[in-house]
Amino acid sequence: MGSVNKVILIGNLGADPELKYTPSSRPLCNLRIATTDVYKDKSGQKQEKTEWHRVTVWGDQAENCNKYLSKGRSVYVEGRLQTRTYDKDGQKHYATDIVADRVVFLGSGGGAGAGGGEGRGSGGKSGGFSGRGDSGPAEDPDAGPSAPASDDDIPF
Repeated sequence: MGSVNKVILIGNLGADPELKYTPSSRPLCNLRIATTDVYKDKSGQKQEKTEWHRVTVWGDQAENCNKYLSKGRSVYVEGRLQTRTYDKDGQKHYATDIVADRVVFLGSGGGAGAGGGEGRGSGGKSGGFSGRGDSGPAEDPDAGPSAPASDDDIPF
């Protein structure tokens, strides 16, 4: 039987993106994303618990994230978990990060790249980037409803 390593997050950036380049000039961007769970405790009081996630984005979408995202911006991220090890003061440490396959900018960004759509560049009415590597135009959110899904369209 196969296995699945898939992460989907919708959250807010807790800091501005950090763009770096590998020695071979490959761009990578580190994002810190917060997700918040709201629940009621035993006494009925509203509680919030925030989780912080380290996300690594590679290639062209790394440069786009650095260019268009900033602290507080909402994003949708699809990716996979990756654990790495490092030594600090003679101790072996482990860190689990998310390697993004796809990043979609959500909400308004106050400039180029604002909008909640998909697509690359400025194809379509929205300016978000899906980061899937496709260069087709974004779907037009004003185009009306699409055809209903059939049983063949459901992936499970």
